[in-house]
Amino acid sequence: MKFNKKITYSVIAISVIIISSTVISQMYHSAMNRSAMMDHAPMNHNQSTVQDNTATLTEAGTDPFATIQEAITALEANPNTNWKKVNIEALRLHLVEMQDMTLNVNVAQTHIDNGFKAIVTPTTDRSARSLAKVLSAHPIQMRAEMGWDMQVQNNNGVFTLAVTTKNAQDVAKIRGLGYIGVMAYGNHHQPHHWAMASGDNPHAGHNMKH
Repeated sequence: MKFNKKITYSVIAISVIIISSTVISQMYHSAMNRSAMMDHAPMNHNQSTVQDNTATLTEAGTDPFATIQEAITALEANPNTNWKKVNIEALRLHLVEMQDMTLNVNVAQTHIDNGFKAIVTPTTDRSARSLAKVLSAHPIQMRAEMGWDMQVQNNNGVFTLAVTTKNAQDVAKIRGLGYIGVMAYGNHHQPHHWAMASGDNPHAGHNMKH
């Protein structure tokens, strides 16, 4: 009987191993299949068209490759895409500018009345050009979207930003966000990226000498 019990326990153990392996394999393949479906499934953008620029992107621009890939997926999913107008290179160049203003700068910040002041020093020639371009457009957008005021001075390639508000309840938020926070704040980046990819230029006429 002892020999039979050993055989029985061995059979049970082997069965448990086989069942566990099968379950894990099925879970893995199921996850892989879901991932593949997400990668290749067309995106639903509420019947938006390139002409009306109402597609909704989710990537904010922190990962240029992902943002570009998402834009291409949205363009392909739209049967009304006018490929003669599409300009992915314009989007790439703007994403480079966003990377520059995020990574290739030194920032010193202090509190001022109703907000903060930041001295932003680019660390490369290209980041200096990127800052000049991005900061030429952002104050107008910030005022329109949040009602905050941004004053920018360019002192031989070193940028001084003063961001303030007349709303006392927003002062702590502005100070907490600081330079990169107020640049990233809001929902205007994705529509701008979509406009660039589909052939429009939302920053036309916005230039700051550096």
